[in-house]
Formats: sequence, structure tokens, C-alpha cells
Amino acid sequence: MTARGRIDKRQAILAAAGRVFAREGYALAGVDAIAAEAGVAKPTVYNHFGDKETLFREAIAADADGALAKHLAAVDELRDGNDLRTTLENVGHHMLVCHCEERSVALRRLLNAELTRFPDLIDIVRGRAADRVTEALADRLARLALAGRLRLLDPAQAAEQFIALLTGPIEARSRLGTRQVPDDELWAVTRAAVETFLRAFGDAT
Repeated sequence: MTARGRIDKRQAILAAAGRVFAREGYALAGVDAIAAEAGVAKPTVYNHFGDKETLFREAIAADADGALAKHLAAVDELRDGNDLRTTLENVGHHMLVCHCEERSVALRRLLNAELTRFPDLIDIVRGRAADRVTEALADRLARLALAGRLRLLDPAQAAEQFIALLTGPIEARSRLGTRQVPDDELWAVTRAAVETFLRAFGDAT
């Protein structure tokens, strides 16, 4: 098998594992089902990952990497030179769309269900996604503060608060991911979050 073929099979197994674990939970998800969904033989799964626990952690990490890429693309829209309120609203809405995607919801559900069995999962997800998104947002906010667009003492804290203003109401409205939130509600939450954020940190001049 070529290196490219091996990488493709590994990615197919990870994607299938993510879907099966999200659907069945760790305990009920079988390697047989994962192999079938990936279109590979069961021994191929073990050749790539060794055992079910390792595959589970790798699948969680892969989903975290996917969420990171989407959230970083949203944060990258936050640049100086544009209307600040509109830009923050567009960024916030993009982040909420990512937050409410089926795979993101499934990832959070798996974390909540399996943290007792796998307490290291929180470090995997935070280290590979959540903390890096907050850091990237803090960097963008710091640049806006340096440009005189925001009044910040602690960009990292401001980034945490912006994310909380977005995700807190959405977790309630989505009933912890069990209800699909319409786009008009995503925008309403986003605009309210940005209004509160700018009242706290907007340039008063």
C-alpha cells in the first residue's frame, strides 16, 4: 500500500469512528461497525490504531482538529479597517454556526458522556481546539485594542467573555444540543452578545 493510500484509510477510519461513537457512545460502538462504515477490514482498524480506546481518543482529537479549523476561519475575519460592530457580528455568527454543527454537538455530547471513563479527553479537546480558538481571538482583540478600536486590559479575558456571551445562550436555546436553533435566533444571540461586548469594551471616543 502506498503512503497516500495508508493515510486515506486512516482518515476514513477516523471519520467512521467519529460517526459511530457519536451515534452509539463508546461502550456500544463496535470495531466491526466502525470497520464496515469505513469500508475496511476489521484487522485494518487494529493495524492503524491498536485498540478501541486509542481509536476513540484519536477520533475525538480528529473532531477537535476539524472544529479548530472552522473556528479559526471565523476568527480570521476579525480584522481592523472594517465596521467593528458588523465585523464582530459576522465573526460571532460564524462561530455559532460552527458551534451548532452536528459534529460539534456530537463532540460535546461524547465529552459529557465519557469524561468519567476518559478524563484526559478534556485536555485533548481544550489543547487541540478550545484553548487555541480563545488564544487566536484574544490575539485579534489585542490588535484591535492597539489600533484604538477597543478598550481592553486583558485580551484573553475579553475573548473568554465574548465566547461565553455567544455560547451560553445558545446552549440554553438548543437545550444542550437537542434542538436545532434557526438562523434568525443565531443572529439574535450574536447581536445581543456583540452589543453587550461593545458596551463593556468598545472605544468610547
